[in-house]
Amino acid sequence: MSIIKRYPENPILTKDDVPYKVATVHNAGAVKYGGKYLLLFRSHLLNGRSIIGLAESTDGYNFKVNPEPFMIPSEEGDFKLYEEYGVEDPRITFIEGEYLITYSAYSRYGVRIGLAKTRDFKSIERFSLITEADYRNVVIFPERINGLYARLDRPHSEITPWSIWISYSKDLKYWGDSKVVMRPVKYHWDEMKIGPGAPPIKTSSGWLSIYHGVFQTMDGSVYRLGAALHDLKDPSKMLGVYDEWILQPEEEYEITGYVHNVVFTCGAIPEPDGTVKIYWGGADKVMCAGEAVLDELVSCCLNKSRSAL
Repeated sequence: MSIIKRYPENPILTKDDVPYKVATVHNAGAVKYGGKYLLLFRSHLLNGRSIIGLAESTDGYNFKVNPEPFMIPSEEGDFKLYEEYGVEDPRITFIEGEYLITYSAYSRYGVRIGLAKTRDFKSIERFSLITEADYRNVVIFPERINGLYARLDRPHSEITPWSIWISYSKDLKYWGDSKVVMRPVKYHWDEMKIGPGAPPIKTSSGWLSIYHGVFQTMDGSVYRLGAALHDLKDPSKMLGVYDEWILQPEEEYEITGYVHNVVFTCGAIPEPDGTVKIYWGGADKVMCAGEAVLDELVSCCLNKSRSAL
């Protein structure tokens, strides 16, 4: 039996559900707000550049898309310069009364991470560009640790495979004390590169991180999902990295699309009954959903772990 049980009506969102012209709907951050489930999803426009839309649901599976995009490339200041090619792959963290949205900002200078804030998902404040190029996949922990904000990210490097790092901040703007915490493993399902997926989820055993890993085949890359567990008091310390993937492309909507053979998550929502709803983009074309048991994911990390470094 699969660790993640797919929603039987997948995909939950396609381009046909969007009331403005887009080519794809994928890679959505997820959160509960005002008694509803919200998805901030990425879409390719018909010119190939990306914007971010908003969809709402009462049950976490049946979503309605707002009539206008939520975020488009900025027309002001430095954000205009560094978002000219699009905004992508948002992650949402609720902390201290506000929702932090990290997103990839693409321009002629590469990709870097923007941080925006909202309290109501109607108005949005672009706060800062919190990395230089080339960074992707920044997720912020949902509480301060030892008085500091903490994040996981994935800088690009030609020296060693793309790995997951942790950094800390006093003010969300300036980040440091960085350490590498996970690396890909040679000839393993995630040997090409790894990156944070959904923002970490707090459990009694540790911070659960659902991440993506990539394996290069003769037919191209395959994106899968994995699970890892960080220490609660010192999340730079890894308690376990599950040796096997927890989800791989198997359904037609995950195998064939804008980019073939991809499951890619930016959001997961823990539920009061001990389950977690996980949302992922299928083949960079559609949005999918599934459910797992948090204790099972934690057990996998603790009882069948591979080396983190």
